[in-house]
Amino acid sequence: MLFRRCEASPLRVSYSALLFAGVLFAGSVGSASVVNAEVQTQTIVYNDGDVVLEGFLAFDTKVRPAGTQSDAGKPGVLVVHQWMGLTDYERRRCRQLAELGYIAFALDIYGRGDRPKDTTEAAEFAGKYKSDRELYRRRLNLGLDQLRKADNVATDQLAAIGYCFGGTGAIELARSGADVQGIVSFHGGLDSPTPEDGGNIQAKILVCHGADDPFVPEAEIEAMIAEFNEHDVDWQMNVYAHAVHSFTQPMAGNDNSKGAAYNEKADLRSWDAMRVFFHELFAKN
Repeated sequence: MLFRRCEASPLRVSYSALLFAGVLFAGSVGSASVVNAEVQTQTIVYNDGDVVLEGFLAFDTKVRPAGTQSDAGKPGVLVVHQWMGLTDYERRRCRQLAELGYIAFALDIYGRGDRPKDTTEAAEFAGKYKSDRELYRRRLNLGLDQLRKADNVATDQLAAIGYCFGGTGAIELARSGADVQGIVSFHGGLDSPTPEDGGNIQAKILVCHGADDPFVPEAEIEAMIAEFNEHDVDWQMNVYAHAVHSFTQPMAGNDNSKGAAYNEKADLRSWDAMRVFFHELFAKN
């Protein structure tokens, strides 16, 4: 297998402090130019036929990622939610992206107000779209369309990120042939019922994966690598030691034996990897 294993350091610092420190440490790599930063948010209502969808937009007009042209629109990032739907978790991620200078839009796959009540129902919700990739890709691309329509977005500087079910979705967006520059999957499913669709991928891809994730079998990883290599996709994969599924999500708890649990070190390292990746995509465009 061809991937990098990332050992987490033993340093223990608070989550918010480390996120802030990471911005300072990175310097010009993925950091933002900040002048009286103030994140603004909007609820965006849109449709898939008769289905009403409700997304969340976050931006800061006074901040932009370092290295990007001040006379151009700002890079946009699409955020694809985990299997519980668009929640405060995705809204927080959008605000964090806005603080870095990006225009971030969290899409809605399920429909306005249509949310699973528990993980059993979440599996049913997610399964509907994973078993109907055409529907899934349509909802993903509708969300991307909303990001493209946002004020001051540079439509040639777009990326998508996703978590768990949304990590699968971010890669499915690429497999649909969407015109985006980058994709980041955080602990997402990597399977594809149609690996030939790897030939549609235009984006560079970063996969952030937990080394001990029991829900993504080795064969699935190997199939993804074979698909990407077959179609000459520019990809990279970071594997985080001692991390299971959902390692970026505090609401997953801290019991690795359940197969899904938060891992602060892997969360911070993967977020920083995303920022460096975005700098590669967008700096000096």
